Amino acid sequence: MNETVDERSGRTALFEEHRPHLRAVAYRMLGSISEAEDALQDAWLRYDRTDTGAVGNLGGWLTTVVSRVCLNQLRDRAARREEPLQPTGPDGAGGPERIPDPLLRREGMVDPEQEVMLADSVGLALMVVMESLSPAERVAFVLHDLFAVPFEEIAPLIEKTAAATRQLASRARRKVQGQGQAPAPDPDLGRQRRAVDAFFAAARNGDLDALLAVLDPDVVLRSDGGVGQARHTVVLNGAATVAGQAVLWGKLSPFARPALVNGTAGAVVIGDNGRALSIMAFTVVDGAIAAIDVIVDPERLASFDLSAFRG
Repeated sequence: MNETVDERSGRTALFEEHRPHLRAVAYRMLGSISEAEDALQDAWLRYDRTDTGAVGNLGGWLTTVVSRVCLNQLRDRAARREEPLQPTGPDGAGGPERIPDPLLRREGMVDPEQEVMLADSVGLALMVVMESLSPAERVAFVLHDLFAVPFEEIAPLIEKTAAATRQLASRARRKVQGQGQAPAPDPDLGRQRRAVDAFFAAARNGDLDALLAVLDPDVVLRSDGGVGQARHTVVLNGAATVAGQAVLWGKLSPFARPALVNGTAGAVVIGDNGRALSIMAFTVVDGAIAAIDVIVDPERLASFDLSAFRG
């Protein structure tokens, strides 16, 4: 297309207007901040070489483009995976192949860009469970359940009928809800923080009874990675098992810095040498901790900007 400078500027401005929404879609689809940015760049290139003058709903068109890019990435990811990993005990690999990238910020800080990405309060626990969905299920679930896109618009994207797309989304919803590992967190952030603070205080004091009191009986803890164990995941189930790790949490608690992780109360653990030790996301339901998702893989931790939590 031969465009004037003003026309070019106008097209760019239109894309930038939709970028926050498109980033939110891509992040939920992929669970990776860097891959979401790559998807947006790919969408921009497709948009840049397409005459969209006759497109009546540019936002919907761009959402479809980004979703198609994400679907291809999810399919490539699934093809590379030799076999799904299943949850096991503390000495084995299992659970999701990876815990998705968390969205982090200091409590009290305002980040308008993250507010758009977290508008529907998709906690990290839900993002983890969505990793178990097939590519088509995830696209149908994210677009319909999280962004209210009609099935008739999703169907051509995944090459299904609207009825089949509805069934896919329903199946995905059953998987997410049926696992019981992604409950909706308390809407009261203060209540969430009190539970997390009580957890660290009990761990610091080695108070097993206090730990059991703040943990839901069916709590699940998922840990992604570790020194010499990159891509190794561990899943622990039940309050007694999770509380049994009190010695570890007690050692970390003095270094825990309060954080918002995907909009819910969590912590970034920074050692006294300034090195990041872990990122911890908590799902608090009715005042009790129902899920804990932890990233301890040094390589992944090094990829996050944690400067706001140091010093």
